[in-house]
Amino acid sequence: MPVFLLRYVKFRAFSPQVFHVKQAFLRNRILALPSEVPLAQSTRSIPIIDYEGSSYKTDFWEGQGREFEDLTERHAVRRLLPSSGNVLVEVGAGFGRLADLYDRFERIVLVDYSTSLLAEARDRFGDDPRYQFVAANVYHLPFVANLADVVVMIRVAHHLEAIDVALAEIHRVLGGGRTFIMEFANKRNAKAIARYLLRKQSWNPFDAEPYEFVPLNFDFHPGWMREQLEQAGFRIEAELAISHFRIPAIKHRVSPALLARIDNAIAGPGAVFKFSPSILTKNISTKPHTPAVGFFQCPKCGNQGLEAKETGYFCPRCEETWRVQDGIADFRFPRPGS
Repeated sequence: MPVFLLRYVKFRAFSPQVFHVKQAFLRNRILALPSEVPLAQSTRSIPIIDYEGSSYKTDFWEGQGREFEDLTERHAVRRLLPSSGNVLVEVGAGFGRLADLYDRFERIVLVDYSTSLLAEARDRFGDDPRYQFVAANVYHLPFVANLADVVVMIRVAHHLEAIDVALAEIHRVLGGGRTFIMEFANKRNAKAIARYLLRKQSWNPFDAEPYEFVPLNFDFHPGWMREQLEQAGFRIEAELAISHFRIPAIKHRVSPALLARIDNAIAGPGAVFKFSPSILTKNISTKPHTPAVGFFQCPKCGNQGLEAKETGYFCPRCEETWRVQDGIADFRFPRPGS
């Protein structure tokens, strides 16, 4: 496997406090993974961040002053979710922060690359038979085509170097005419524009290309992201601009609940201008509807004929075994450390 060399980018536009928080998470392993197009034959490498063993829940969310961000994201996801459905897949579900929003769906699949974060989600939701916990790589999802009625991906896109490859894989898994809800970090936000015009940052927020402010952390131009979604086979049905008040001076003086309600009220109109740091899009797959056949497929070779065993799933085509341990199905490909 090729070695991914971590690049440290010098910049002036990013808050030092936030920079140190980000760098703490980047101490986790960074892996180089080949693209899935074609599935197991590509020579292209795509680096990802592995949060295995991290204390993300307590280091980034609980007690860290991000109650407003959590609440406003909940408001936005709830607004964009369909009223009901069979299978919902959340990609990058982590410890299950948003998983309680999905109770209107019959089968809820929480996907993350980190088994330790999934274990936290399992401890919270494992007694509910509707929930499944799957360790997988977004570039190699272990699901048959057209399986999901809804795919949700929040706070994940900013870690994706090959967003086009990830969107293509999500489009494959999503049923025709079904819903994909995605959040991405907005490069052209008000703070970045102001700093650029005041010559306090060198990078141009109006430039279409993604901006990597620290390794594997990207901000995206809304127009560029729209092009990526359309090229992947999605039509944007709705947009919400959120987290307008992600400013410590405001967050420390106004209750998170009130700020989130105000943010939610302006999220729709704000999407016209897109000056907020985060954008959520509700995207509809434009492919024809075709019923899914099966559920899991081999992430290595694409075989849909997996055989259920006591310890997991066996693929008779490539002879790989995908283990299920402590309620978590491990379909990570390539395997960690391979």
